[in-house]
Amino acid sequence: MLERVHAIMHLYRSAQQRSLRAGPHDLAHMEIKVLGFFARRPGATQSDLAAHSGRDKAQLARLIRGLRDRGLLDATADETDKRSTRLSLSEAGKAMFAALHRHDGALAETALEGIAEAERATLLDLLERVRANLEAGQG
Repeated sequence: MLERVHAIMHLYRSAQQRSLRAGPHDLAHMEIKVLGFFARRPGATQSDLAAHSGRDKAQLARLIRGLRDRGLLDATADETDKRSTRLSLSEAGKAMFAALHRHDGALAETALEGIAEAERATLLDLLERVRANLEAGQG
């Protein structure tokens, strides 16, 4: 069963990447994740992202630098700690993230075509239970 979930995510990410390559920016999966993080948490820091993602700080620094160089992230000095930089999506980043969000919604509708709302709710509930079981087993 989990192999099917993996195959579905692979198909989803492949479709997402094809869409991105057709646009003005060729973004990798982790770059999309970083944009999403700062879209949901404008003004967060690189340290906040590292704590949230569990990723290597050097890898995140390279990703953030690349997104800043492409004009997708803006940086401002923290008011209380000048050593810290606050990051948020630039106008171009907001436009890119909005386009990703629209595409993801259309892709989700394609994936769920022919599945009734009640079935979608059941599927969501079952997947949530699988996630909870895996999280409980980590302790």
